[in-house]
Amino acid sequence: MEVELSRNKPPHEVAATSSSPRQPRPLRKIITVAAIAAGIQFGWALQLSLLTPYVQLLGIPHTYSAFIWLCGPISGVLVQPIVGYHSDRCTSRFGRRRPFIAAGSISVAISVFLIGYAADLGHLFGDHLDKPSRPRAIVIFVIGFWILDVANNMLQGPCRALLADLSCGDQSRTRSANSFFSFFMAVGNVLGYAAGSYSGLHKIFPFTATNACDVYCANLKSCFFLSIFLLVVVVVLAIVTVKEETLQPVISGSGEEGVPFFGQIFGAFKELKRPMWILLLVTCLNWIAWFPFLLFDTDWMGKEVYGGTVGKGKNYDKGVHAGALGLLLNSVVLGFMSLGVEALSRGLGGVKRLWGVVNFLLAICLGLTVLITKLAEAWRHRQVQPPPPPPPGIKAGALALFAALGIPLAVTYSIPFALASIFSNDSGAGQGLSLGVLNLAIVIPQMVVSVLSGPFDALFGGGNLPAFVVAAVSAAASGICAFTMLPSPSPDATKIVAPGGFH
Repeated sequence: MEVELSRNKPPHEVAATSSSPRQPRPLRKIITVAAIAAGIQFGWALQLSLLTPYVQLLGIPHTYSAFIWLCGPISGVLVQPIVGYHSDRCTSRFGRRRPFIAAGSISVAISVFLIGYAADLGHLFGDHLDKPSRPRAIVIFVIGFWILDVANNMLQGPCRALLADLSCGDQSRTRSANSFFSFFMAVGNVLGYAAGSYSGLHKIFPFTATNACDVYCANLKSCFFLSIFLLVVVVVLAIVTVKEETLQPVISGSGEEGVPFFGQIFGAFKELKRPMWILLLVTCLNWIAWFPFLLFDTDWMGKEVYGGTVGKGKNYDKGVHAGALGLLLNSVVLGFMSLGVEALSRGLGGVKRLWGVVNFLLAICLGLTVLITKLAEAWRHRQVQPPPPPPPGIKAGALALFAALGIPLAVTYSIPFALASIFSNDSGAGQGLSLGVLNLAIVIPQMVVSVLSGPFDALFGGGNLPAFVVAAVSAAASGICAFTMLPSPSPDATKIVAPGGFH
């Protein structure tokens, strides 16, 4: 990959790059860098499983908690492209990618401290523990949460770019690098959800429980301590043992260095062909379906399935931990399913048919949340007050739902990107630019859902089911569009690319 020369640098200072081909780095070094994904994904898993209940514990109403999640989509669409753009042009003696990886890791450590100690710092600055809302703690939490999402996005882009650098254009080694990155993402998910589902971690760190931070809050702190420990270990191991090759800058001569990244993205929309537009539509509908559940899955378990209330009794906390266990099962199914996507697509006659089928499966699963909720409510009405947790049958049904959703999630993490690559090849467009445009079809629905899901749920009593019902309808619409509108790529072009993470 060439680094373009800054315009204010005279041509005689440009060092030519070597024309001799570079050999891919040893596989062990690629695995070392790919392991950073486990540390990153550990933190993401904790966010998905624990932070929505935590913000309500601090006094942020369910209606407004979704607004905090706007940071993920916004940082995803802004931070990764900007960091990637500048890391391509970084001339540091430590390399192009490693300075950004190190800075991102330090930022994660700072953000985790702010999030974990938000309640304590808020109390220190004047919050009253007997009041339902803690405004100072909320401000500290929101600052920490936004720093965390920005820092995680700072890490992901340079890590993937460094894997590509180490592969040196070798297609086999690049596929292996992506496979290892995806594998460690699954490892991070399993570790994060397992930590979130265990309520006794705070006993390992007894200092985490304070007057301002109850057992649930202390357990969250403990989870983040483990997360930051894992991230520091894998990052230090990578940046110390993997020496990055610093390429010499050259003049591109094409004039493209004056075109900003986002100018290229929006300019690409003018050149999109019909297959790519349909792919964007199907992807957009698919993520409108996914994001409400990803946002409120553990909250649904705590409120609707276990009948708990935030800050009152134990049912809500038990439901949240059960939801984290469900996400753990989801990750296991996701990992196994990812290995069989290509075989299933061949068996069903193509990737568009597989995507259509699993979108209908997604719609059915989201619709079943209504049935499980109603069964749990009917059971509670027959019990004494306060009611105990739901019976084993309802618990098993909810956990089976989480596990089943791993099947369509594996397809969501692979097929859209494979099709984007195929359609960009057919039209002669650049792969990176086409995938950047596809990313907008993922993050824009997330921003819309983050803004509208809370107020929409409030119109129907404040629960999670209204957003889930809309998500089920969107999943069905995505399946219909995949079957009826999405073009079928040629059979020899349907090799699935390795999945990535979207935040």
